[in-house]
Amino acid sequence: MALINVKDLSLGYDGHEILTGLNFSVEAGNYLCIVGENGSGKSTLMKTMLSLQRPLSGSIAFGDGLKPNEIGYLPQQTAVQKDFPATVWEIVRSGCQARMGRRPFYSKEEKQLVRENMEKMGIMPFARRCYRELSGGQQQRVLLARALCATRKLLLLDEPVSGLDPKVTAEMYQLIESLNRQEGVTIIMISHDIAAAVRYATHILHVGHQVFFGPVEEYVHSPIARRFLDAEGGKQA
Repeated sequence: MALINVKDLSLGYDGHEILTGLNFSVEAGNYLCIVGENGSGKSTLMKTMLSLQRPLSGSIAFGDGLKPNEIGYLPQQTAVQKDFPATVWEIVRSGCQARMGRRPFYSKEEKQLVRENMEKMGIMPFARRCYRELSGGQQQRVLLARALCATRKLLLLDEPVSGLDPKVTAEMYQLIESLNRQEGVTIIMISHDIAAAVRYATHILHVGHQVFFGPVEEYVHSPIARRFLDAEGGKQA
């Protein structure tokens, strides 16, 4: 059964449709990149999958025992968030809150989960550092560790390399690929980097005036991909 199944989904604001009649599914272990023009509804779709926004019509169903509060989410950062005055440990630990219910304290298992995910992201040396003192790449590792504390199944990533330099961008892509291929975490990522999307993803969802969903191998040979690549200056993977 699919981890997420989207059927006849229409999205928009105040009755104005941005996307309509969207159908796709995500299987466990997939790495789906959502691409498309600015304003095509990529972030709106992700917020809808997170139940942060209601669809105009259609449905999103979760399978394999996945609950909406068991999805790890890395949003785009705002300037205010980058200046957040908390320690790295506190921010990563907050990823466990959805599983705590009404408990006022973190369990030993949750604290251990925080340590494991910080070690995976290579940020244990920064545990007591203030988040706002870190570089952009270090902050993204912190937020990725936080997202991992919320899930063992599915990560939703909204432009996780935005604003990072090429070296740090490559490191972040490698971390995400490792989580997918070695840890078995399903990835759904919004990206403007078509070359990276084609290189790392297993599937592409292209939204906009035309919609494509399918394996990367089919996408790169589709008319919609060629037009998109031409618009990006002919950049190839």
